[in-house]
Amino acid sequence: MTSSVPPATVLDWFGSAERDLPWRSTDLTGWHVLISEIMLQQTPAARVIEPWTRWVERWPTPSAMAAESTGEVVRAWGKLGYPRRAMRLHECSKVLADQYDDVVPSDVDTLLALPGIGDYTARAVACFAYGQSVPVVDVNVRRVIARAVHGRQHPGNPGRRDLTDAEALFPRTADGDPAPETPRFSAALMELGALVCTAREARCDECPLEPTCEWVRLGRPEHEGPARKVQKFEGTDRQARGRLLDVLRGTSGPVERAALDLAWERDPGQRARALDSLLVDGLIELTDDGLFALAGEG
Repeated sequence: MTSSVPPATVLDWFGSAERDLPWRSTDLTGWHVLISEIMLQQTPAARVIEPWTRWVERWPTPSAMAAESTGEVVRAWGKLGYPRRAMRLHECSKVLADQYDDVVPSDVDTLLALPGIGDYTARAVACFAYGQSVPVVDVNVRRVIARAVHGRQHPGNPGRRDLTDAEALFPRTADGDPAPETPRFSAALMELGALVCTAREARCDECPLEPTCEWVRLGRPEHEGPARKVQKFEGTDRQARGRLLDVLRGTSGPVERAALDLAWERDPGQRARALDSLLVDGLIELTDDGLFALAGEG
C-alpha cells in the first residue's frame, strides 16, 4: 500500500507548500496545540489564526483560563461556531490546572480521559505537540487515502480502518519502526488534503501523488454511493442559537427575554427551541429574577 503514497514525495512537497500557521511553531506547549486543535474542528485554518493568537496571549496556561467564568470563555470564542467547544475547553483547563500542574499530558489514553477530548484531538496533540508516531486522521487525510490508496473519489464512513490505513503509510526506518519524521509526514498528508486533494476540487496536476495515485490510474471514477450531504446554515437552529448567543456576548450582564426575541423574529417556535437547547447545553443560564446570561455570569 505504501507505494501509492511515497513518504519522501509527500515530505518533499510539504517542504515548499507548507503554510505558515502559528500553531506549527516548535516552541509551543501542549496547551497551545490543544487550543488550536479544538478551534480547528469544523473550522478553516484561516479563520482560526486570529482568535488562536489572542487566546494563547490571554490564557498562556490552563490555570489562566480556569480562573475565568465559562461565560467569558464563550464570549471570547466569538464567531468560531459550535461554542460548546469553548465550554468543554474551559472544563478541560480546570482539570489540567487542578490535576496535571498546568501541563497537557502526552499519552493518548490520558488525553482521552480529559473533558471534551475525543480520539482525533488526543492523537493530534500527542503527535504535533509531543512528536509521537501515532496515526492522526482527519477528513483531509481520509480523502487523500481514499483516492491515492483505494481509488475512491470520497472516503466512506469513518472507522478504525482509517487509523490502520494511515499507520501503514508511515515512513519507516531500516528496522521497520516509524521514522523520526513521521509526525511531519502526518501534517503533510493533512496539508495535501486541505490545499490540493480537496473535496470541492481534486487538483491532480498540482499533486505530488498524481503519478502513483490509484484514483487517477482508474480514470478518476465518480462517487457511486449516496449523494454527499451539503451542510446548510441559513435558517437552521444552529444559526438561531448563534444569534441568541451574540446578544449575550455583546453585554456584560443578564438580559431580558425581549432582547433575545428581537434577535430571531422569523420563527418564534424555532427561537424557543434554540433558547432551550442553549440552557440544556449549559452555555447560558436563567437567573432567579427571570433574566438570561452567559454561564457563570448570572
